[in-house]
Amino acid sequence: MIYSLTGVITEKTPAMLVVECGGVGYLLSVPGSSLAALPAVGETATVYTHLNVTESDVSLFGFATRAERGMFMTLTSVSGVGPKVGLSILSALTPQQIVLAVSGGDHKAFTAASGVGPKLGQRLVLELQDKVAKGIASGGLDLTSATPVSAPAAGAAQQAVAALVALGYTQGEAAKAVAPVDPGLPTAEIVRLALREIGKNR
Repeated sequence: MIYSLTGVITEKTPAMLVVECGGVGYLLSVPGSSLAALPAVGETATVYTHLNVTESDVSLFGFATRAERGMFMTLTSVSGVGPKVGLSILSALTPQQIVLAVSGGDHKAFTAASGVGPKLGQRLVLELQDKVAKGIASGGLDLTSATPVSAPAAGAAQQAVAALVALGYTQGEAAKAVAPVDPGLPTAEIVRLALREIGKNR
């Protein structure tokens, strides 16, 4: 699997970009959020990738962060959500907004994405919550970590760290970001503030 690409961006359009590495240009489909975060044409960038292989197609998808890539894989594991819809959702919502929408049962939040109606929004919420309930979070997020329910302080902090790790951050990055946050807050709030802290240091 191609984990990431580091090279010069040679082309950039609203739906794709080309990264040249070692004389080879890689065409990647990317969400709008990643396009906005990545450098301009002619500059060097690191893009996190996911290779999607089907019987009729081989496509490479690119993301500005590991969190976006992890969320893309989670979204496309839901029935009825293909790569195109996954990119659309990530263009409308950040990974943390998706976590909070699912944990809060807010299916309407997903309808902000092109191609997502109320029924698909409800399916996203239900299937992602179900995956967590069954402990099947191998390619997705432990969304129980973002559920705004009362919990012991230490437990809430630990759950927040677990949520950040599931988003693609390392254990060290997650623990460092959670440390300065009040552990008495709800888990969802700890995750939100920790993500803000991570953003300041990047």
